[in-house]
Parts: sequence; C-alpha cells; structure tokens
Amino acid sequence: MLDRYISRRRLLTGSALAAGGAVALPLLSACDASSSDSSGDGKTVTLTVMYKSNELTKEHIADFEAKTPGVKVNFVEFDETRLNAMLASNEPPDLVRAPAVGSSSGNAQGLATDLDPYLDKSTVLKKDDLLPVNDGFRWDGKRSGQGPYYGIVKDWSQDATLWYNRALFEQAKVPPLSTTDPVSYDELLGIAKQLTKKSGGKSQVYGLGVEWAWGLSAPIHMMILQQGGQVYNTDLTETDMTTPEARRAIQWYVDFAQAGVGPTSLDPAPDGADLSLFLAKRMAITQDGYWYGGNFVKESEEIKNSVAMAPAPVMGDKRISPTYVGWGAYIPAKARNKDEAWKLMEYFMAGPPSEERAKSGWGLPALKSQLPLLPQELPYQKQAYQTAQAELQHAGPLPDSPYVSGGSWIDVLNKHITRAIKKETTVDGACRDITNEVNKLLKQGKDQIG
Repeated sequence: MLDRYISRRRLLTGSALAAGGAVALPLLSACDASSSDSSGDGKTVTLTVMYKSNELTKEHIADFEAKTPGVKVNFVEFDETRLNAMLASNEPPDLVRAPAVGSSSGNAQGLATDLDPYLDKSTVLKKDDLLPVNDGFRWDGKRSGQGPYYGIVKDWSQDATLWYNRALFEQAKVPPLSTTDPVSYDELLGIAKQLTKKSGGKSQVYGLGVEWAWGLSAPIHMMILQQGGQVYNTDLTETDMTTPEARRAIQWYVDFAQAGVGPTSLDPAPDGADLSLFLAKRMAITQDGYWYGGNFVKESEEIKNSVAMAPAPVMGDKRISPTYVGWGAYIPAKARNKDEAWKLMEYFMAGPPSEERAKSGWGLPALKSQLPLLPQELPYQKQAYQTAQAELQHAGPLPDSPYVSGGSWIDVLNKHITRAIKKETTVDGACRDITNEVNKLLKQGKDQIG
C-alpha cells in the first residue's frame, strides 16, 4: 500500500490533469447520454484506461467486462510522462486517473469532458449524492468549485487530521489529544516537544510527523485560510506569502524543524513516510487523513488498541479541514469512446469497487450514500468513524490556480523554508523569495494558457 499512502500527498506534481461482498449496481445504458451506441453494431469497443493497478484491479476489469458486453478494457499503468505524450499527440486514454485538487489547470486548457450531461441522465451517479469534495473537479471557466463537473472523485480524506499512539502519551505522562475538539498548531508543537525523546543529540521518539517529504503547500495554504487569509488574488494570478497569515504558517514549520520533534527535509524519515516510525512506536503523532486507519487492521492488538484519530489542528479562528488531493478520474475531451468510458466511471465510482473501498477504510467515499459502509467493527475504527463524521462539517476547498502546479509550490516552499531552518535567511526573507518565485511561475502559466 506504499503507493496508496504516498499518493495522498505527493500530489499535483505534473502538468494539467495528468498531475494530476458488494452488491452490484445497475450500469447506465449506452443510449442514456449519447446519440449513438458505438457497440450496437456487434463490434467490440476497446477502452484505453490509464490508472493504478492496485486501485482498478484485474478483478474489477474482468467484472466490468462481464457486466458490459461489447466493451473491453486496455489497461495502461498510470504514468505521467506517457500520459502527457498521449495528450500531446491527440491520442488520449478514454479514462484517466487524476486529482480533484489541481484539476483547474487541465480544465482551463479544455482537456477534460463536461460530465454534466452524463450525470443528469445517470441512474447510478447522481449530483445530489456527490459529496462536496467532488466540487474540486468543477470548473466554470475561471475557477474551480462551481460550474460543470469535469471529473469524479474515487475516494478521499481530510488530510490534516491526526493519528496518535495513546501508549506513548501515557509513557510521557502527557494527556491524550481530544478526539472531538481540535488542538491549535501552537499547542500541538508544545505537545510534540513533550513527547519527543532524544539521545546523543538524535530523536529516538518523534513527537510529531507532518509527512514533510510529501510537500508543505497544502497544509500551509490551509493554515492561511484558517486565519482568514488568502493564498491568491481574485483572478488567481498572484500570491503574497509575506502577509501575516502566510508568515505565521511558514514560521510554524521553521519552528517545528528547529525543535527537532519530527522528520524534515534536513532529518528525513527513513522511507520518506511516517508509517514505519509510527508502527515502531518511534512517533507519537502523525498528520494523516482518515485513510491512514487502513494500515492498522492487520497490525498487533497492541497497535490497534493504542491508536486514535483526532481532528485537524487549527491556526486562527476558522476551522477548515480540507483534502489535499481527492484522487478520481476524468474523461479526456478528445477521448474516442466517451459513452463506454462513462459506463466504467459509473462502475468504478458507484459500483462494487467503490463499495469495497468504503468497507476497507482506506479512505472516505465520494458518495453520501456510501458513508455508512465505512468499517466500525474494531474499537479504533468506530472511534475514527465518529471523528471523521464530525470532521465532515468542517471540510473546505483549498485554492487552486490553473497557472501553477502543486509540485512547483512544494519545491519552492521546501527550498526556502529549508534555508530559513538552516538560518541562511530569515523567515521574512524566505517569505519574500517564495512570493517572488511563485509569482514568476504564475505569470509563466498565465502566458501559456492565456
């Protein structure tokens, strides 16, 4: 499952949308959203699908083909470089894996198909059943969050929530985090210092992991919004990371790193992720979404009886708990078999695979009707379910400019925050440099897209 949890935050590193026991549900008939049935003449339609094979499995494909006579799937493992080449040659796949957060760039370039005509006629995927996370795939011609849908989310999490090990809190004689009330970021850093154990100048137990290697752009943007600030100007063409809200967020990460309470760019986690440290009881708290609970099902009773999930921390007065990505799929605008691709979209997003995902606990479903399917058999699952249900009311979108990728943000932030940690520059200097570099990228993106 390494790819699954790394992909939750190592998002948006590419350009455009590239970056981007169940009961079977009825599939949409081919004539519902098209003027012709391309398989009605008895010929087999071959769908080219680019996805991850650990998400859309061979078993899913075989089941879909059995339920959809006349349609075969040509599966291609998701590869950003190959996808960009296919898009550039006007020979795109018929269905493509992509994130909701970051989809505005591809939508601004007209790379995706408007799905509203399909949704309006579908008896399987219905607009009123889509959770707001799907709004990340909407585009009104200027910004994401409103207008037609250009993709559907597969599953997601509110990625700033916290998982912690009660046993390590007890050993440090620190009261456990509340599973209902959020802690402030300043309080969280103080708690992390109490939980950290060092020997010989090195951390034997980290108090807090923030999945530093997966990028700081989404959490910093969230911190800015929580304080009532803005990441971009009104037309999404400029940023200002010298504002008090942005400076406070960047200062927090500098303080975190200099305190030595968790892995950073200067003290990376051994495998680029918190999980191994957390399972080895060498990390007390890790900042990860609901999906993280899927890791513990097959672990020891000691682990299962010690873990708990807490709400996302807050910086400021606005409680916002977003997803950092929201993986899903879109149908390219120049796809040759859109109707059949929509059938697969329905099957994958609302059929047996989606029910399997929801029941597994490896993420929240994108459909309201599937929320009750989330696992509650184990005590920690029941607790996480309750916390996740309460957290939903605080879900909110991250800003998404079509003119700069999340990967670019990640690189710029990491470079200058690392310099500030090493005291090669001040926090104010880092904020100015981040602003200048990102604004250059925004201008380049604006010039390219128009």
